[in-house]
Amino acid sequence: MLTVTAPAKLNLTLEVREKRPDGFHEIRSVLQAIDLCDTLRFEAGERISFRCDIEGWSAGESLVSKAARLMKEVGGSRGAVITIEKRIPLMSGLGGDSSDATAVLHGLNELWGLGLTQEKLLELAAQLGSDIFFFLHGGTALVEGRGEQVTPLPSLPKMWVVLIVPDVPVEAGKTARMYADIQPNHYTDGSITETLVDTLHKGGEFSPSMLFNTFENIAFRDSTLRTYQEHLNKLGAPHVRLAGSGPTLFTLYEEKSVAEDLYNSCKNQGMKVYLASTL
Repeated sequence: MLTVTAPAKLNLTLEVREKRPDGFHEIRSVLQAIDLCDTLRFEAGERISFRCDIEGWSAGESLVSKAARLMKEVGGSRGAVITIEKRIPLMSGLGGDSSDATAVLHGLNELWGLGLTQEKLLELAAQLGSDIFFFLHGGTALVEGRGEQVTPLPSLPKMWVVLIVPDVPVEAGKTARMYADIQPNHYTDGSITETLVDTLHKGGEFSPSMLFNTFENIAFRDSTLRTYQEHLNKLGAPHVRLAGSGPTLFTLYEEKSVAEDLYNSCKNQGMKVYLASTL
């Protein structure tokens, strides 16, 4: 049996610079992998089949099926039984589905002994979605274009992450809707991201005040998300930001004990909360 982990990601910055002629948006973002991970296990099988341990997950609605089909086109008439243990919440803004699809590319490449290069996997990633490019690299990275331009960065100093998933309905197609709702006054020139990139390159002091996500202009219109953010501020959480397109909220700490205090406070109040660290 082959085991592959699939980490979640955070957008430390997410700037939208403009709308491109092809209809996509030009972004500039620093992405960070965290150790909240799904686990995928691969075994030989007569055909490709998926198992998952949580209710509401469907292989047909996930990128993992498309990733497996692409690999089958390369690998021929082989099969695999793929078991997914989900820890990353569904449609949470943490990139879980894209990370799982990336794990399928890596897992089937190894299980079937295909020997595909990173360049070939990047070609396949172009058919799956923008976040796949980042997950093929991992760590800390600058992401540009529509997400396909990935430049590895010096690692962020280890930080502890408290993630809170608000009790709001799961919304399919949320990211596309949020991009559609972006207005010209939400565009920025990329300089917020550049400040963080420069800090990482120069080994300067990172501060959570450097975080930015333009989707907050849209997401925080929702009174529930805004109420969660205000409540977390009252609990002492600084710089509570939106993860990707949400609805997950997160805050970063240098000290594990302080992060654990917030985690325990949220858990005791019945919130859906996770404690993780940067990779």
